[in-house]
Amino acid sequence: MRSIVVVGASLAGLRAVEELRRRGYDGALTVVGDEPHLPYDRPPLSKQVLAGEWDLDRLPLTVQADGGLDGLAVDWRLATRATRLDLASRTLEVDAAGRPGTIRFDGLVIATGASPRHLPTDGLDGIHTLRTLDDCLAIRGALDAGPRRVVVVGAGFIGAEVAATCRQRGLDVTLLEALPVPMARAIGAELGSLMADVHRDHGVDVRLGVGVDRFEGGAGGRVERVHLADGTTVDADVVVVGVGVVPNTGWLEGSGLKLEDGVVCDATTLAAPGVAAAGDVARWTSARFGGPIRVEHWDNAVDMGEHAARRLLTPDDPVPYDPVPWFWSDQYDRKVQLAGFSAGAEEVRVVDGSLEERRFAAIYRRGDRVTAVLAMNRPRLVVKFRPLIERGATWAEALAAAGA
Repeated sequence: MRSIVVVGASLAGLRAVEELRRRGYDGALTVVGDEPHLPYDRPPLSKQVLAGEWDLDRLPLTVQADGGLDGLAVDWRLATRATRLDLASRTLEVDAAGRPGTIRFDGLVIATGASPRHLPTDGLDGIHTLRTLDDCLAIRGALDAGPRRVVVVGAGFIGAEVAATCRQRGLDVTLLEALPVPMARAIGAELGSLMADVHRDHGVDVRLGVGVDRFEGGAGGRVERVHLADGTTVDADVVVVGVGVVPNTGWLEGSGLKLEDGVVCDATTLAAPGVAAAGDVARWTSARFGGPIRVEHWDNAVDMGEHAARRLLTPDDPVPYDPVPWFWSDQYDRKVQLAGFSAGAEEVRVVDGSLEERRFAAIYRRGDRVTAVLAMNRPRLVVKFRPLIERGATWAEALAAAGA
């Protein structure tokens, strides 16, 4: 290949670029990113950066290549949106601040990530989502102004982290979740209830099983109140909405790629000849977990970006991509870690510690296999069980390893 384009100046995109160069690819390499920033780390946005504990110079992603980013010899097209893909002509249409252009390619890595879901706001100020550095800085500025009450809509991991950060800043926080138990589909009802209780332990007003009906603003056009579906209201000076994300695939409509909750790939990350996808936008077939999956984890973005790069360079060596995903979330003094794929589990069992002390490890079963481990302040148990999940250990083997 004489030219490879990576769409997405992201963690997955950068790791793909690094792997291409590491594997000896010396052709033209272009990265298209819709943000004005070079690749940076997103997990601290909801924690250290939002809390004001980190300077922004700690955010850029590290590069192992000699010479850092410059050593990768990349043509960076930042603040540039990909608008259309033409597979037949191997061209990518882009737009940079209203200036359209076309980029030709031989190989393509799609790493465009995902965007937050939005709720109707009627144009009110003070209602935010958190995905990008600019989002984070806008929310941090609003928190620095000393709001009386912050409302976080959505008790998934992003919403929970934002709520924890705001509470640690000494702000009054209400956490709203439309489901009766937060994250129940992902980690189970019992552990989902525990996550809500962790926030209650720290003084958060947690309200479950109630959705948002509408936002109300004052004379200045700024949000002042949240109306809930049960008829109650919550005062709010700042609102952060964290109700999930949508893969960024709109620009691929009509391209010929299969789009279904992301870019559909085969088991090797290939979406079409010479086109691979990686990170939050990619949906691939996992033999390990029994079907198509899409994973929105930092660790997966790293591994999948590297795998997608290798796949482009070795078209005749279709190695499957099928890792054990790993994820973490820091909330207050609790570190939550998840390895494997917990959705659809038929049984969840605590095998170390206890829920009452907020220090435990639980394993998940589907069929006769252990498929995931979730730990709170028990990192060594994640390290212990991840290899068992990797090799497809039985439930009985996992219980024996736990001494249960």
